[in-house]
Amino acid sequence: MARANRPVSRRQAWWLLAGALAAFLPLTQQIPPWLAFAAGAAFAWRAALTWRQWHLPPKWLLVLLVIAGTVAVFLQYRSIIGRTPGIALLVVFLALKLLELRAARDAIVTALLCYFLVLGQFLFTQTIPTALLSCVTVLITTATMLAASDDRPEPLLQLRRAALMLAQAMPFMLLLFVLFPRVQGPLWGLPQDRHTATSGISETMSPGSIAQLSQSDAIAFRVEFKGELPPQSRLYWRGPVMPAFDGRTWSIRQTLGAYPEIPYPVSGPSIDYDLTLEPNGKFWLFALEMPGNLPPDSALTSDYQPISRQIVRNRMRYTQRAYPETNAGINDTRAALNEALALPSGGNPRTRALGAEWRNRHGDDGTAILATAQEFFSRQLLIYTLNPPLLGPDLVDEFLFDTKRGFCEHFAAAFVYALRSAGVPARVVAGYQGGEVNPVDGYLVVRQYDAHAWTEAWIAGRGWVRVDPTAISAPSRINTNLAAAVPAGEDLPFLARTDLTWIRELRYRLDAVTNGWNQWVLGYNPQKQRDLLAGLGLGEPDWRSMTAALAVLCGVVLLGLTAWVLRNRRRVDPAFAAWRRFAARLASRNVVWRDWEGPLAFADRAARSIPAHADTIREIADLYARLRYAPAPCADDLERLRRRIAGFHP
Repeated sequence: MARANRPVSRRQAWWLLAGALAAFLPLTQQIPPWLAFAAGAAFAWRAALTWRQWHLPPKWLLVLLVIAGTVAVFLQYRSIIGRTPGIALLVVFLALKLLELRAARDAIVTALLCYFLVLGQFLFTQTIPTALLSCVTVLITTATMLAASDDRPEPLLQLRRAALMLAQAMPFMLLLFVLFPRVQGPLWGLPQDRHTATSGISETMSPGSIAQLSQSDAIAFRVEFKGELPPQSRLYWRGPVMPAFDGRTWSIRQTLGAYPEIPYPVSGPSIDYDLTLEPNGKFWLFALEMPGNLPPDSALTSDYQPISRQIVRNRMRYTQRAYPETNAGINDTRAALNEALALPSGGNPRTRALGAEWRNRHGDDGTAILATAQEFFSRQLLIYTLNPPLLGPDLVDEFLFDTKRGFCEHFAAAFVYALRSAGVPARVVAGYQGGEVNPVDGYLVVRQYDAHAWTEAWIAGRGWVRVDPTAISAPSRINTNLAAAVPAGEDLPFLARTDLTWIRELRYRLDAVTNGWNQWVLGYNPQKQRDLLAGLGLGEPDWRSMTAALAVLCGVVLLGLTAWVLRNRRRVDPAFAAWRRFAARLASRNVVWRDWEGPLAFADRAARSIPAHADTIREIADLYARLRYAPAPCADDLERLRRRIAGFHP
C-alpha cells in the first residue's frame, strides 16, 4: 500500500485532534458563538470516534455538512470573502476534515489547515501573548506532521523532535525577517476589514465626555524624545480643534482646508521626538504644539491640526519636530475669526453679562480681557473633579456660578464662552496633556486618562495663544498628573493610582517589552529595514542587494547546519561501521541484512539460521540497538560491541 494511502492510526488521530484544538481555541473569540459550538461538537464527535473505534460518518453526510456550514457563514457575514468569513470557513473545513480521516493524505491536509489557522490569529491581534500561543500551536502541529509519517515515538519524544526541527529553522526565519524586502503597511492584517470601534477623543465635546474617557487606561501613543524631556507643563499634544458650539456640544468644522506644508514661520528652540500612535479609527494625528513638520501622507488643517490622509486603523510611527514658542494665525482671515466669536442666540445670561462688562472695561484690548478672564477664574475657586454634576440648559452659568465643579471640558468650554461674550475670538482644543515616563525604556506613555481640553484665544499681533483654564484652578493636573489634581477619595483609573507601587513597577516592565515588540517586530517597516541594513554596512540597500545578502547568509546557515548534522553522524558512525562488519560475516553464511530491517528483527532471523551462535548474535544486536537508539547508552558499549564482533566467526 502506498504511504499516502496508509490508514490513519488511533495515535495519529489523537495527534491531529490535539493540533486542531490548539489552532481552533484562540479563534473562538473571533467567530460567532454558533460556529464555536458547532466546531466544538465536531471535535467531540471525532474524539468519540477515536475512543470507541467507531466507523467514520458517510461521505454524503459530510458533503451536506460542508454545504450547510458554508451557507451559514454566508448568511452570517453576507460574504465568504474577507478576513473573518475566511477564517470561519477554515474552521468549518478543519472541523469536518477531522471526521473523514482515513489515510495519511488526510492527516497532512488537516495539519496544513492548522498552520493556516495559526496565521489567521495574526489577522486579528499581533500581541506578544498571541505570538507565544502561536509558537505552542506550531510546535504541536509540527509534531502532528511528524506523527502522520511515524506515530511510534512517545508524545514527549515527538514534541522534542518537532522542537529540534523548529530550532533548526529559526536562523532562516530571522534572516528572512530582517532581509526580505519589506512592503509599506502592516506586517499582518487586512486594513479594509478592520472597522472595529476604537476608543479615543471624539469629533465632539460635551459636558462629561472627556471625564468618561479619562476612566480608560488604554494607551493613546508613545513618545521617544531625541533630547532632554520637556517639562510636564509643556506637553500639550494637539488634537481636534472645535470652534463650533450649539449651546451644549462643541464640534470640529465640517469643512476644513488643509495645508500640504507648515503655513506659519517657526521660531524658538525645537523639540525632536518620534511618536508611535495606536489605532484610533479617526483621521487625526497628534503632535506637540506647534508642529514644525508633517508626517508622511498627512496634511495640516486650517486649525493647525495634523491629519492623516487615511483613517488610522493600524499602529503608525512618525518623526516630529515641535516649536513651542511659535505664534500661528497672526494673519488669520476675518471669516475664521468671526467663526471663533459665534455664540447661540440665547442662554447663559450671567456669563454673557460678565463678558459684556469686560468688553466695556477694556474695549478691544484682547490682552487685558484675557488677563481679566484668568483672574476671574482664579477667584471663583472652581473644583477639578472626575464626577461633575449634571448641568441644565445654561450649563456655563451653572458651572461658573452654582456647582463650580467640573472636568477639563467644563473649564475650557466656559472660558471660551466667556471670551467670546467679551468679543475675543476663542476656540476649544482637545488632545492630551502630559504623560508618564517609563523608567525601563525611557518612552513617554500617554494614556486615554491623559485626555485634556484647553482654550486658544486670538490676540492681535500674537495670533492664537494657548490658555489652559484648568491650570488656573488645578495647576497640579498640568504640572504633575491626574491623580494629584482630583479630590481625595474619587475613583481613579487603575493604572493612574499611586498607592500600588509593585503593580506600577510590573506594568513598567511589561509595557517596555510590549513597546519593544511594537517597535522592532510589528513596526519593522521599509524605513527601519533600510536604517538597520545601513548600520550593518550595506549602504543604501535595494531589493537586489538584500536578495543577494539573503542568499549568501542562508547558504552559510545551511552549511553550518550540515556540518552540525555530519558531526552528530560521526558520533554514531563507528557503531554502524562495526555493525556492517558483523552483517558482512553473516552474509558469508547466506544471512543477508536488508537496509530497512531493524537490528533485533535481523538478529532473530540470523539466530534461527545459525542456532549455534544465537546468543552471540542477539548480544551483538542488543549492544548495537542501545548504541543507536537508546537515549543514553553506556560509555563502554562501543568497545564491547567491537570486541564481540572481532571474536565472532560463524
